[in-house]
Amino acid sequence: MRTSNMNSLGKKAKLNLAGLSAILLASTAAPAFAQDADAPSAITISGNAAVTSDYRFRGLSFSDGDIAIQGGIDVAHESGFYIGTWGSSIEDSATYGHTELDVYGGWSGEVTSGLTLDVGLLYFIYPNGEGGIAGPSDYFEPYASVAGSIGPVELTSGIAYAWSQDSLGNSDNVYIYTGASAGIPNTPITLNANIGINDGSLGNPTGVLGDSDYVDWMLGVDWAVTDNLTATLAYTDTDAPAVNNFTDSAIVFTLGVSF
Repeated sequence: MRTSNMNSLGKKAKLNLAGLSAILLASTAAPAFAQDADAPSAITISGNAAVTSDYRFRGLSFSDGDIAIQGGIDVAHESGFYIGTWGSSIEDSATYGHTELDVYGGWSGEVTSGLTLDVGLLYFIYPNGEGGIAGPSDYFEPYASVAGSIGPVELTSGIAYAWSQDSLGNSDNVYIYTGASAGIPNTPITLNANIGINDGSLGNPTGVLGDSDYVDWMLGVDWAVTDNLTATLAYTDTDAPAVNNFTDSAIVFTLGVSF
């Protein structure tokens, strides 16, 4: 499930459907409310919202170095299946417009002790795009990741593969990444690091002849202000030719809330 730059927004408080129904019925059926409140729900709903100084995705700025407003909502079943949507403001252009909207669905769960698998399909949508010289802008991308821990360090490795589509110039693309995070004991601070390689149709962001891949990396720190409010400071960079407010290094501040 996606959040700004794949960053966690801290401990998520979940609203379950049984609890919502109980609130609606409280004024007319007090005994039923008491009974329903104790019953766990098979479905949970969670959301997130954030403001970030620069929308960076896989090392690239999608907001031209400017502030972006972001938010999303997820619906998950106790079986592990989920659906969700996430959106962000982006730098306005004829091809992509001024908004990115992601719709996704998948399954996440523990496949063996201490190892969690997450697989799904994500659809990148640019509802205000006009096509431009690059043609269509929307595309699909299946993804998979595994997560576990070694001592206090949580590790995640994953792959996202977009098959050949019109919006990708009729060529495919693959992104492989590994991330690590560790909390500092007895503090609200979590340290994060991520490195990834993008290869294929999206692997040459600056249009250098002969290039088809680039590497991006991130070092960051999260401060859990409350259970639902998190402040993040991150340094991000790529090995692609530096273009101001696009592929160059940046320090990004994000304030996010989960509910």
